[in-house]
Amino acid sequence: MVLAPHPNPDAPVLSHFKLDGKTALVTGGCRGIGLEVARGLCEAGAKVAITYSSTPPQEANEIAASISAANGGRLVKAYKCNVRSQADVESVVNAVVAEVGDGRLDILVANAGIAENIPALEYPEDNFRSMFDVNVNGAFWTAQAAARVFERQYKAAEGEPHRASIIFTASVSATLVNIPQKQAAYNASKAALVHLGKSLAVEWVDFARVNNVSPGFIITEMLDVHPYEWRSQWNEMVPGRRFCYPSELKGAYVFLASDASSYMTGADLIIDGGYTLP
Repeated sequence: MVLAPHPNPDAPVLSHFKLDGKTALVTGGCRGIGLEVARGLCEAGAKVAITYSSTPPQEANEIAASISAANGGRLVKAYKCNVRSQADVESVVNAVVAEVGDGRLDILVANAGIAENIPALEYPEDNFRSMFDVNVNGAFWTAQAAARVFERQYKAAEGEPHRASIIFTASVSATLVNIPQKQAAYNASKAALVHLGKSLAVEWVDFARVNNVSPGFIITEMLDVHPYEWRSQWNEMVPGRRFCYPSELKGAYVFLASDASSYMTGADLIIDGGYTLP
């Protein structure tokens, strides 16, 4: 097993971040972190497919068109996808390869996820299973479908270095237990996702790098639903004394998707304003 080397490490550093000619797929790409990741990848030169589940199709298509228009008409296309379904994920990945990538895929960002706060003693079975179905199983089905494409491309190149990248959106909740909310299922699902990424990084090293991004408190709809008292407490617990805008994360995803991180695999990149440090 050999990790693909950087194609030209002596080139000027900004060229290492370019994604020209690459095709990327971002699940959950119509809102929050996923939307900004899709913007960032497109801004760096990639054609991008985004998936959605609850967003109205017309709105999803308009989001894709707006990203495309802001980047010189570069192809961006939206697909409805239920990440709980392995068959649905497989179908969408294959469609993206054919319709966006002209037969190729280079980057996968498994970003779709859900969160809820329920005391562990009261957790309903269906809710607990649903949490893992999306945050762990869905991420795996997506990575698995993409990895099958990556492996085919690697074999077709007869063993030449293949620089595909898989990025999971995890959470600082994989590392610590957030308070005061009670979210054992969410925390456990994100911890599982981080270790899944590490495991796949070893298993798929010939044809893909696999890394995790673990954000802290990000200003999204998911954060806004929580009581003001909780958000105020969290802000006091973050050494940086503020929350993160989703667009502040897109550079990290471009880094992990590009040759700038060519020797980085199995990592968990924590971006949290210092929240996990004290």
